[in-house]
Amino acid sequence: MPNAQAIDENHEFPRELFKEVGDLGFFGMRYSEDDGGTNMDIVSYTLAVIELSRGSLSLAAACTMQSLMATYFLNRLGDAEVKSYFSAALKGDMVGGICMTEPNAGSDLFGIQSKAQVLDDGFILEGQKTWVTSAPVADFFTVLAKTDTGEGLSIFFVPAKLEGVKVGKTIEKLGVRGSVTSEVFFDNVKLPKNYLLGKLGDGTKYLSEILAEIRIMTAALAIGVATAAYEDALQYAKARKQFGQPIYKFQAVKMKFAEMAVQLETSKLYTLYAASLSDNNKSRKKEAMIAKLYASECANSICDNASRVLASYGYANDYPLQRYLRDARFTLIGGGTSEILKINIAKELEQ
Repeated sequence: MPNAQAIDENHEFPRELFKEVGDLGFFGMRYSEDDGGTNMDIVSYTLAVIELSRGSLSLAAACTMQSLMATYFLNRLGDAEVKSYFSAALKGDMVGGICMTEPNAGSDLFGIQSKAQVLDDGFILEGQKTWVTSAPVADFFTVLAKTDTGEGLSIFFVPAKLEGVKVGKTIEKLGVRGSVTSEVFFDNVKLPKNYLLGKLGDGTKYLSEILAEIRIMTAALAIGVATAAYEDALQYAKARKQFGQPIYKFQAVKMKFAEMAVQLETSKLYTLYAASLSDNNKSRKKEAMIAKLYASECANSICDNASRVLASYGYANDYPLQRYLRDARFTLIGGGTSEILKINIAKELEQ
């Protein structure tokens, strides 16, 4: 928390704090002890994500990317060489990124144009990715691409140091500005056979294995930043006096806090419920989508109402409310937009 404002204002990746999170074991929470992790459940992981994002959503966004999407496929599908990167990433000694989104392919993954040419001794990767979290500081990437042999999407491991890998211009964002983001270009990148993670054409199947967790994680990010906004506003309302009394005493202000408390508690409880389903290997596809949709929308509402409580100070850079308000917008996008989630939830209700 003491560094959160500087992280936002400097637009820089918080490497020292990132490494400290690794030293604390966060990156390995959801991996087995044999793999170098601590074998904790998804409920515990969700609670940890909430606390991280309560302190800094920039740091939390980078750390959750590292702990889930950037490392899962290496551990699940990689050989000894690939897993050496995984082990370093769990300690925070290396940074990973996942390359899915393209200029013309966001929610529609099947619109991906990046292509890997299949050779006898490996692959040649060509393509462009965008909105890659941690790309400017990444040591390796996992990349979704199609192949020239007609299979579906496949997942490839790509060290950032390989010839032909180029990180493009950093994308300047409204919020989570310490979670650095950019385009990545792959120009005639030669990959050995063992850099294919899993089987050709099974990329979307592997991605579906953690899609629910991605959405639960995004809900947790939203809950964390909303909690910070709620707590700051409540502290302010009890201290700020107008017309001879703390502004919290006024009914109009109290009603705002009642609404925020309801949104915050229901978001948290439902998200932990979805996480518990995951821990018990029960169906949670719909529940994870509901958690992410509800928590992200509530977070934005809470941050807005908290900012209104502070009035002009909620608009001032000297107070963190303006950062919470900007950062919360990020949670409306990651893990699927609200519009896409509503469509998919409705499809689940048809069954």
